[in-house]
Amino acid sequence: MAVQPDDVLDACGLPCPLPLLKAKQALARLSAGQLLEIMATDAGSWRDFETFAEHSNHELVGREARGEVYHYWLRKGEGRTT
Repeated sequence: MAVQPDDVLDACGLPCPLPLLKAKQALARLSAGQLLEIMATDAGSWRDFETFAEHSNHELVGREARGEVYHYWLRKGEGRTT
C-alpha cells in the first residue's frame, strides 16, 4: 500500500493473540479515521485481523504477506471500538 499510516505497530515475533491485543491498544491511542499499520509474523493473525474488523467498527483497509511478515492496515472507526 502506498498510504502513509498515522502509527506503526511492530508485533513481529509475538504469538497469538498478542498481535491483535497490541493492535487494540494502539488503536485506542488514535483518533477516529486514523490509520494503523501492523506488522506480524504469526500466521494466525491473518484470520484474527479479518475477524476483528468484521466484528468491530474498524476497517481492514488492506493486508498483504511479504515473505514471513504480514502487514495489515486498520482504519479506526467512530464510537465504541471493541
